[in-house]
Amino acid sequence: MRSRRRRSRHQGGREGLVTPPVCRAAPGRASQYGLGIDGAQQDGTGALLWRAPDPALLTVRRLLTVLELGLPGLLAVVLVAVLAGAVPAVGALLVGLGVLGVALAAVERRFRAWGYAEREDDLLVRRGVLVRRTSVVPYGRMQYVDVTAGPLDRRYGLATVTLHTAAAATDASVPGLRAQEAARLRDRLAALGEARAAGL
Repeated sequence: MRSRRRRSRHQGGREGLVTPPVCRAAPGRASQYGLGIDGAQQDGTGALLWRAPDPALLTVRRLLTVLELGLPGLLAVVLVAVLAGAVPAVGALLVGLGVLGVALAAVERRFRAWGYAEREDDLLVRRGVLVRRTSVVPYGRMQYVDVTAGPLDRRYGLATVTLHTAAAATDASVPGLRAQEAARLRDRLAALGEARAAGL
């Protein structure tokens, strides 16, 4: 078990760690997906604690959506205005705004669907809107843990933790973590994976 480190390591140990938002799932809902809560992080009521990505991730995803759809759409409207006139251009603009609005709504729904929970023997990662998926990654099967951050992620102080296992199909990612929380989770998963691999 090995952990890939970022060059700019966080200094200062565990003090000052930023705790991501917490989503509390009722025990009945946890059992709906076949998830036991033995050994899991729980609140006083015994509910499984689902941690959500940082809200800054929603801002990043919205910006990316606007860049990917808004700018090409604007160029298309200008082209329609030049070739067909103002009235068709207005129609194209309204259609483009509608498409962008639907895309932004989908981005928010996908953001709210993400969550992760740390249990004693494995990590749970849930995602998906139309098709709800919950991945269970046993600590003992992890080979290494990556922490990555793109340009926009670094601008907002975010990072993604990716868990790699022997089978690529069972890999899992936890996006939208603050850099300090990502480093904490990476180190904890690496330590647990080494302990489980050693049979401790």
